[in-house]
Amino acid sequence: MSIKGLFPLHKWDFESGRVLADLPEQDLALLMSRKTESAYKKGQVIFREGGYPSGLYYVVNGRVKKYKSDHDGGEQIIYVAGTGELLGFHAILSGDNYPDSAAVLSHEFVVLVNSLTMASRRPVRERLALQLIVVREKYKSETNNSPVEINLSRDDLASLVGTARENVVRILSEFKEEGILSTRGRKIIVRDIKRLIEVANYK
Repeated sequence: MSIKGLFPLHKWDFESGRVLADLPEQDLALLMSRKTESAYKKGQVIFREGGYPSGLYYVVNGRVKKYKSDHDGGEQIIYVAGTGELLGFHAILSGDNYPDSAAVLSHEFVVLVNSLTMASRRPVRERLALQLIVVREKYKSETNNSPVEINLSRDDLASLVGTARENVVRILSEFKEEGILSTRGRKIIVRDIKRLIEVANYK
C-alpha cells in the first residue's frame, strides 16, 4: 500500500541522486571516468569518523550504516544508506574530516533511516512508529507485491530510535497486540500502515 498523501516521506527521504543529476555533463563524465568499484563484506568499515576524505562513495547494492561513536565504545546509528545513494560528499564539499563513520550492513535492500533530530523530544512510541514507516517504505520492492518485511535487529532499531532495546521490544509487542504489525524472528511486517501513521503523529 502506498502512503503517498498520508505521510510526508519527503521530509525524511534523501535523494542523493539529485547531487549527480545536477552536475554539469562534463563534470559528471570526469567523475565517472575516475571511479573504481570495491566490494565490502558485512560489518566492514568504509570510512571512520575523523578520517580524511579520499573520495565519494556510491552504493551500487546493499546498505550502509552511518554512525557516531560515544566515549564508551557504543554507537548511535544516524543514517542508513542504500542502493543509489552517495556517502562522504559532505566532507568533500566542506573540506573537513568525516563527521561520522560508515560500515556495511547486510545485503538486503533499504535506502534510508533518517536521524531523529527532528523528533527527539517525541515519546518513544511515536519515534518507533516513525522509523518503522520510513524503513518500511525503503524495503518496498517495485516488482513484488508481497508484504514488506523489515529485517533489522532490535539493537539496530533501538539505536535508530534512540532508546533502550527493552523499550523497542515492549512497544513492538504492543503494536502486535493492536494488530499494527506481526513478527517472524527478527523480521517485522507492518499490517496496518494507516494506524502506524496515526501513532507516529507526524505531520
